[in-house]
Amino acid sequence: MKQSINVIISGGGTGGHIYPAIAIANEIKLRYSGAEILFVGAKDKMEMEKVPQAGYEIKGLWISGIQRKLTLSNLMFPFKLMSSLWSANKIINKFKPDVAIGTGGFASGPTLMMANKKGIPTLIQEQNSYPGITNKLLAKKAGKICVAYDNLERFFSSNKIIKTGNPVRQDLLFIHSKDKDGKDFFKLDAKKKTVLIIGGSLGARKVNQLIETQLDFFKKQGVQIIWQCGKLYFEEYKKYNKLENVQVHEFLNRMDYAYAAADFIVSRAGASSVSELCIVGKPTIFIPSPNVAEDHQTKNAKSIVDKHAALMIKESELDTFPIVFETLVKDKGKQESLSENIKGLALPNATSDIVNEIEKLIS
Repeated sequence: MKQSINVIISGGGTGGHIYPAIAIANEIKLRYSGAEILFVGAKDKMEMEKVPQAGYEIKGLWISGIQRKLTLSNLMFPFKLMSSLWSANKIINKFKPDVAIGTGGFASGPTLMMANKKGIPTLIQEQNSYPGITNKLLAKKAGKICVAYDNLERFFSSNKIIKTGNPVRQDLLFIHSKDKDGKDFFKLDAKKKTVLIIGGSLGARKVNQLIETQLDFFKKQGVQIIWQCGKLYFEEYKKYNKLENVQVHEFLNRMDYAYAAADFIVSRAGASSVSELCIVGKPTIFIPSPNVAEDHQTKNAKSIVDKHAALMIKESELDTFPIVFETLVKDKGKQESLSENIKGLALPNATSDIVNEIEKLIS
């Protein structure tokens, strides 16, 4: 195996595609200090900001997804695709990668297509229990497909599938020892139970609306809340910071402390969040977003709920939240069994296992 390798990593659009890509890059750098790593993203998406912050170079393609209704963006799609294939071809010719990795998102389509065409080995990291259209198309030519859930043989060739799990932040592996640090960091009352609400980096409108209507209910339950409402909603909800035992955050920079301090978690069911919550091992209520491709968040949550490892409330059933939550808070046995069961689903070595597969492809 050579000491200096060239790796292209493509993925983005959401944090769920970007953070695994960065985790994989960091692990490659640990093993090969001389590795050259180049990211390829979509020009106007968050990876163009997040990847350079993590210390990596990124090139942008003019690409976006297809909307479900007739829009100008849809009419532009064939032109964007041709432009992106041409740009990806140019990037690959210049960079000469030994391997190309796709973590999902629009930009990974043209990038891995061109890599496949040139005979460069490709690996897909599929985070969800239900793959998106890009990964389904790319899978036919991919060398390996690293997945986080069972039963993906319906979509991918079984001899290519390796169950590795999703890369997670390494600082989450030791959160059981950070309980006091977490409570101090968020200035919490150590005698009270804490509920952590997470709706993704941008925020989740329906989750935020629910929490707003339940503030009196939480007060009656005697719990304190850490509420990550997201970038899009902070201006609207920050006024509740003046309430006792309520803290509203746009973003949580110390997720490890937030998870460590929490006794209960209410969360969306994006792939990265689900993988993190398996490692965290706290009683969790999922409220999946129904507005994502193929309704994959509901499928992600259901795969955990079916193993008696979490609870789920659909957006159409949010009026049941007080009953579900109060029942959980009063049932110590239920809390313990949910914690045990969700911990049993954790795959903490995912990043390392994925890079092992990349090494096999290169050699």
